[in-house]
Amino acid sequence: MLILAIDTALEACAAAVLDTDAGELLAQEQLLMKRGHAEALMPMIARVMQSANLAFTALDRIAVTVGPGSFTGLRVGISAARGLALAAKRPAVGLTTLSAYAATVVGQSKSAPVISAIDARHDHVYFQIVAGDGSQLVRPGVAPIDEAIAASQFGAPHLVGNAASILADRWPKDVPQPVAVDAQPAPDIGWVAWLGAAADPETNPARPFYLRAPDAKPAAQPPLAAHAATS
Repeated sequence: MLILAIDTALEACAAAVLDTDAGELLAQEQLLMKRGHAEALMPMIARVMQSANLAFTALDRIAVTVGPGSFTGLRVGISAARGLALAAKRPAVGLTTLSAYAATVVGQSKSAPVISAIDARHDHVYFQIVAGDGSQLVRPGVAPIDEAIAASQFGAPHLVGNAASILADRWPKDVPQPVAVDAQPAPDIGWVAWLGAAADPETNPARPFYLRAPDAKPAAQPPLAAHAATS
């Protein structure tokens, strides 16, 4: 199976092509960035596809991170994945950034739970807790940092994600300490591809996975405009 993987959810723009039969990435590229994903993504996809020496119609599916993450970044990646999937007549699958983060460390220590954490700002994090074998312990959610820490009642955890250091800095001294802290700015694009290969397109659609509404709100309607609308 040939998979094109895309990630623009957080502070990176990344793309990769995976050949599951060969068990290897044919091409990959990642650029760390806080903004500018829209301008960087399509040229990057073109480069990895050229490096892999593949036409889009040779792909079996397209995988993309669907959140939580930057609302603007998510729209860029998901729109690209949907458009390419439509043009190539291939399925697009969505993977959460939390599961992609966890995939990099699940199995490293079978006894340690894994907490994936993403900075949600305003002293909150998006988080998910899985057992060392990947089974779910606490489903994805958003909570104040102290509440996210309190939700971990499963022993010394492995922290991963762009908020891993934030949790580690606030970790209480009187409880088992994290066994490892992997503060990654974005998920490993190779693992996004592998998760995409395993995902069922019917149950993992390429649509945004939001755990809360955007911070931005529509501007209030000017009084004159409101008056005109009711006239």
